[in-house]
Amino acid sequence: MPDAAVKLGPGRMVLVVGPSGAGKDTLMAALKDRLRGRSDVQFARRAITRQADTDAEDHDTLDRDGFEHLVAAGEMALAWEAHGLGYVIPKACDEIVRSGGTVIANGSRQVLKQAEQKYENAVVLLITAPVEILADRLAARGRETRAEIRARLERADLEPENVANLIRIENTGTIEDAVEKMMAALEVPTSH
Repeated sequence: MPDAAVKLGPGRMVLVVGPSGAGKDTLMAALKDRLRGRSDVQFARRAITRQADTDAEDHDTLDRDGFEHLVAAGEMALAWEAHGLGYVIPKACDEIVRSGGTVIANGSRQVLKQAEQKYENAVVLLITAPVEILADRLAARGRETRAEIRARLERADLEPENVANLIRIENTGTIEDAVEKMMAALEVPTSH
């Protein structure tokens, strides 16, 4: 029986989090493109209890029973629930961390403590922007009214507290600027 106090390592689990409108998905796609071909860095493909949506993240789909089974059996790296959906980071990611690699995953504030307790090197990249910019970006999507956007931003936890290894990336410039900041935060050598 392994000692529960021993954390999984020596690699890193990097969770990318941020409020709606911060540009998290765009930056993760750009970062993935920049790191293509790197065998020491893998991007997790998470599973979600919703159907695939071409306007949203590319993910695997599982039903609620499948989610509950994976969680009960411990057959996942990380799992959490948010907005009425279940999210799973695949168990294969633990092998990458165990072998010294870096896993980069689209995360959530709900799973940060779980990751901190499980991994020797859990890193959080908080992608954010000032509230006015977030509101403008959400309005440009055309999915919500200004009142709905205001309510969403008022209840959002834009700055997680008491999170170890949190690196804040202000996404107010170009995509390339933000990706450079992410690469620097992860101490990944750039190819310039």
